Amino acid sequence: MGAIDHKRKYLSKRIRFMGFLILLFGGIILFVFTMTAIRFKEYASICILLYVIYGAVLYVNYKWIYQPYKENAKILYSFIKGYSFTSIYEQRIYLSPEFEDTIFKFKELIDTNELISASKKQAQYLALQNQINPHFLYNTLEGIRGETLNAGLESVAEMTEALATYFRYTISNVEHLVTLEDELKNIQNYYIIQQYRFGERLSLLIEYNQDEESEIMRYRLPKLTLQPIVENSIYHGIERKIGKGHLRIKIERTARRLIITISDDGIGMEKDRLTEINEKLNNTSFDYAKADSEVQGGIAIINVNSRIRLLFGEEYGITIYSTADVGTDVEITLPLIEKA
Repeated sequence: MGAIDHKRKYLSKRIRFMGFLILLFGGIILFVFTMTAIRFKEYASICILLYVIYGAVLYVNYKWIYQPYKENAKILYSFIKGYSFTSIYEQRIYLSPEFEDTIFKFKELIDTNELISASKKQAQYLALQNQINPHFLYNTLEGIRGETLNAGLESVAEMTEALATYFRYTISNVEHLVTLEDELKNIQNYYIIQQYRFGERLSLLIEYNQDEESEIMRYRLPKLTLQPIVENSIYHGIERKIGKGHLRIKIERTARRLIITISDDGIGMEKDRLTEINEKLNNTSFDYAKADSEVQGGIAIINVNSRIRLLFGEEYGITIYSTADVGTDVEITLPLIEKA
């Protein structure tokens, strides 16, 4: 009984049921006329006309009602599963004027700008977790650097300077778009810090068209887009392999897009794990913006991907390609936005 009540509460099921009854009733009438026409030849033309009308009604209902209904159901399912956030506002035909107004009222309430603001606040929150008075931290690191230089420990001074610069970049103005040049400088500082741990086991190569350097370096992207991915490549790919590990950041551009690929020759991942991660990346979710989200190793890749998609649209974001025991490629797709 409970299952029947559950079905009856949906208006769509009632409409389909009534539609089925009407079609069944029409079919019965046609059958009766057909039998009559067979018995009385003079009704044959009327029977043929009724078949034509019945067929036309079926076709019109299919084109005007069934197809739009299935299209809307597909859009809503896509929205529910998180595959598309904006398609719900792009329906060609709405169930009713009230339903259309409801959808756009929902759009006003869940305004994209508010979600972007939430992502910015989350980025600030994550940075502040490790902050503890940044000026004190900077001054302390500068003091250590000065003492190590006086003692002739240039390598320690270099690491301290890289660490201070990295913290300064990471903590300040997290919500801003920055130039690709600034992001790459931060990666260089992060690499210097990691080198003191991995030594010659770790190498970094940054590739781009040197003839287009001045233009490429002006393109803008969300702050802390690259570092979490590089960090992930080191700790989940290269650190676990035996022997040397190589990181490569390849920068390309098309007529409309900036494509950054971060590659490592680490342990890679199995196909099932890769599919799981890419499904999460394709799934539009706002869980990352919650203050109690479980985020490890800085701002997680899913967080970075969600911020990109919210800021620029669902056609942009992150895709991962990986082969076990070979390595991983993380492809970041961004719009071409130049520094003013």
